[in-house]
Amino acid sequence: MIAVVFDMDGVIFDTEAICRRAWHACAGKYNIQDVDALLIPCIGANKQHMRKVFHEQLGEDFPVEAFDKDAREGFLRIEREEGIPVKKGARELLSWLKEQGAVVGLASSTAHDIVVQELTDAGLVDYFQAITGGDQITHSKPDPEIYLKACEKLGIDPKEAYAVEDSYNGIRSAFSAGMKPLMVPDLLPPTGEMEEKAHRIFDDLLEVRDFLAGK
Repeated sequence: MIAVVFDMDGVIFDTEAICRRAWHACAGKYNIQDVDALLIPCIGANKQHMRKVFHEQLGEDFPVEAFDKDAREGFLRIEREEGIPVKKGARELLSWLKEQGAVVGLASSTAHDIVVQELTDAGLVDYFQAITGGDQITHSKPDPEIYLKACEKLGIDPKEAYAVEDSYNGIRSAFSAGMKPLMVPDLLPPTGEMEEKAHRIFDDLLEVRDFLAGK
């Protein structure tokens, strides 16, 4: 039996590029010189981790909540005007997994209600048997908690399951949980650490489907 747990942003949806645009649009207002230096360590992590990164780099007095609110509004404006594209191969892979009777879950650092809403809007929510959001855990990726919780909800052994991820924090999280991480890079290219921790690295989700079909 195939068991797979997906990340959402940057894997199912092409949201990370939109997030980057929204952050850059807010940078001037908050006198942030190097937005990407903040964004990269936050990719794949929840708001608690984001707060920690901002305070470490910009000081404890930086108004993280205000920045996050403005960036979120910018993200939603782009979403309303342009929509959120589904990543290449996502529908095909999810449909194939359903045909195979696979166990499929989702572990996203985004809050649970937002995850469910975005998946519902895209017509994808029914492909997942269990959804775990970043607001339902104590420790963000790269900690393994979210993947361990997702596997527990699905009733599967992490060692027997694949995790599909795009971010460094996500691969670290799945690897630490004892899973087999499959990396499909989005904004961040693979590094030596990722090549070591990832079970395999693919260009897109269609390649993931072909790999799983060969199992």
